[in-house]
Amino acid sequence: MPSPSNKPPMGPPRGPGHGPGAPREKPKNMKKTLGLLIRYIAGSKGLITALLVTMLFVTLLNMAAPSLQAGAIDTITIGEGRLHIDGQGLARALVLLGATYLLSSLFTYAQGLLAAQLSQTTVRNLRADLFQKIEYLPVRYTDTHQHGDIMSRMTNDVENISNTVSQSIASLFSGVLTIVGTVAIMLYYSPLLTLVSMSSIALTLCCTAFLSKFMRRYFPEQQRLLGLLNGHVEEMVTGYRTVVAFGREEQAKEQFNQLSGQLRRCGVKAQIFGGSMGPLMNVVQNLGFLLIAACGGWLALSGAITVGTIQAFILYSKQFTRPINELANQYAAIQTAIAGAERVFEIMYADPEPDEGKKQLRLQNVQGNLDFNRVDFSYIPGEQVLKGLDLHVRSGQKIAIVGATGSGKTTIVNLLTRFYDIDGGSILLDGEDIRHYPLEQLRKSIAIVLQDTIIFSDTVDYNIRFGRLNATRQEVEQAARTARAHSFIQQLPQGYDTHLSENGGNLSQGQRQLLSIARAVLADPKILILDEATSSIDTRTEVHIQEAVINLMKGRTSLIIAHRLSTIRDADRIVVIDGGRVAESGSHEELLAKKGSYYRLYQSQFAGMET
Repeated sequence: MPSPSNKPPMGPPRGPGHGPGAPREKPKNMKKTLGLLIRYIAGSKGLITALLVTMLFVTLLNMAAPSLQAGAIDTITIGEGRLHIDGQGLARALVLLGATYLLSSLFTYAQGLLAAQLSQTTVRNLRADLFQKIEYLPVRYTDTHQHGDIMSRMTNDVENISNTVSQSIASLFSGVLTIVGTVAIMLYYSPLLTLVSMSSIALTLCCTAFLSKFMRRYFPEQQRLLGLLNGHVEEMVTGYRTVVAFGREEQAKEQFNQLSGQLRRCGVKAQIFGGSMGPLMNVVQNLGFLLIAACGGWLALSGAITVGTIQAFILYSKQFTRPINELANQYAAIQTAIAGAERVFEIMYADPEPDEGKKQLRLQNVQGNLDFNRVDFSYIPGEQVLKGLDLHVRSGQKIAIVGATGSGKTTIVNLLTRFYDIDGGSILLDGEDIRHYPLEQLRKSIAIVLQDTIIFSDTVDYNIRFGRLNATRQEVEQAARTARAHSFIQQLPQGYDTHLSENGGNLSQGQRQLLSIARAVLADPKILILDEATSSIDTRTEVHIQEAVINLMKGRTSLIIAHRLSTIRDADRIVVIDGGRVAESGSHEELLAKKGSYYRLYQSQFAGMET
């Protein structure tokens, strides 16, 4: 990774619209986000077809029920001062009504199952594509965004999408069918009462538009703050030992409380506006019922309609407003889902890692000749790290790269592996620009042992095999022997099948480093990079593995980045980086004799000791 002084800033961008106290964000492009989300939903055409058919039956059955109720009521009449009941007609209407409700319940249950399956299928595809995109994100992206925020998009945001697809898609489809069918039947019964029912729709739309303006402001901000909070928690958990060691528990808690307070305030506002939508729609709906009852009573007295028709009309009016009411109640969830989807698609449509290489690179043909020709590079525009750097390494050479912190040592590794691309100049591998090789093939020819070892929550065998997944157990054990890790692995409870905790928490730092070296041994690279690889190992362990490292470097081009100058005396050549350029180059003795940059570095480490 980049050296501390020239590493790009961590966390989300802190430009306008970001950070505590920033103005509220609005969705950048709601129409585009909805279009992308619909494309994922439309991928399950079979489920959508089955869901639509099921909802059509549910809608037809629900629309038939009020007519059957009206028929049942109209079998009871008053004539000549007496109550008349058509028993046969009433019985027939009740049987049909019961069958209608039973079938409606069965189809509604099937509709729920299909909606859940559509939701989970959509989210599975979305999550799979998101994870695949994350795996191929440029290193620059992960260096400049909080890891917790990225994970929040994979978990919280995708889960919100899942809930909304499950609950709202069915409501939307059935709502459209219900509204169309209900309006047609209402017009058949009474155009005048239909007009009265529609009078409440204008008020509904006005209320929805008013509240939506506020909801579009707060729900995206709520998701952004949730991502920041998750990022902070992830950093504090990962760096827990450092927090405790420096006694920064209170500061961590205060920062958490600050972010949590912002999220609470934003969440309260979002829920107030989102939660008020449903009750307001209920008031408008009840007002519509009152108007229908009053006008219907007047029409019934004049003999234009029957009492059963009034009852049916009230039920149809309820069915007409129900979809609008449901969507109003779910509008808060829909806004949250859209905000989450926008954050998900922001990653999925981020610029991919550039990989324009077409020239095939066969591992067995790699010689390992490296040439850095007048290389310029900066992590942040205007703050140049490498300035016309020239470095030439021949096949099989062991080159040590030293320099003060922030001089650009690790940047050379980042550019060679194309974690970042150069701004100017060229980097050649065996005479060919590395940008002409496919990334996967280029990186397979290089193995890196980092200072910060990465151990996966899996078996010891898997962690070593990560260097070459198709390796046999025998090859894994041989790599461990070469790295001097075999003896301590055998002492573990299940040996190579011992399951390691997250980041190897049940191993010492030195043991984790040995596993990392074994992983590099198994990869059998043509180019080996040791980036402060022994800095976390005690002197005795370092001496113990020195022979193994020397054997590993035989016949390979090796770049050794080191602060401890005692570890690189036997390098073929030592290169001193200063100010983004090669300041000096030569053997240990030659550089000491020059009494230049290397001499000063050496004296600063071994002041008072004989050289």
